[in-house]
Amino acid sequence: MTFTIDDENNITAHGTPEEAVAATATPFDSFSTQKEFAELAKAWPAERVVAIWNSLPGVTPVESFKSTKAAISRIWARIQGLGETAKPAAEQAKPKAKRKAKAGARAAKVAPAKAKAGKKASPARKAPTSRTKAKVDKPEARGGSKTAKILDLLKRPGGVTSKELMKATGWQSHSVRGFLSGAIRKKMGLTVMSTKREDGERSYSVKA
Repeated sequence: MTFTIDDENNITAHGTPEEAVAATATPFDSFSTQKEFAELAKAWPAERVVAIWNSLPGVTPVESFKSTKAAISRIWARIQGLGETAKPAAEQAKPKAKRKAKAGARAAKVAPAKAKAGKKASPARKAPTSRTKAKVDKPEARGGSKTAKILDLLKRPGGVTSKELMKATGWQSHSVRGFLSGAIRKKMGLTVMSTKREDGERSYSVKA
């Protein structure tokens, strides 16, 4: 189970990391374990951790926590309900697909089992792939967008620092990291390289 959290502290549960990337359009951070969640929280101000807790349904609002570790532990325990809600939906999909296959349904998921009957099943399987590619390519091709601006900065000689990306986009550092990981690396399939410069600043770049 993979969880995502966006700039507005909305936490969403996804069955796999791939589903998290496909379903989330805005900059986000992701985590799959309490340890990963705690690592993300190290860069957050105490006020954000309090805001995350208070935004969860059914909790008693608080003004502060004794420690970030205690807060993360309580938030992690609380959001497991989101994961339990997401799992049954994924598990129910498989039995439904099997029942459709036995009934001879013509759904796309059942098409592979009927491939021997003719060649019409092939276009049905390839169509989603072409649509998916179009969605991936669109952010890079759209001139003037923040995605295009970030790509230009990443491709310039020497790369770009996190501070420069924050200044160019108006985002916070965790949003920049989430965008590099989710949109640039996972969605676009580009390799983001991180190097430490002579002045101690860490820079990011991709091959032009």
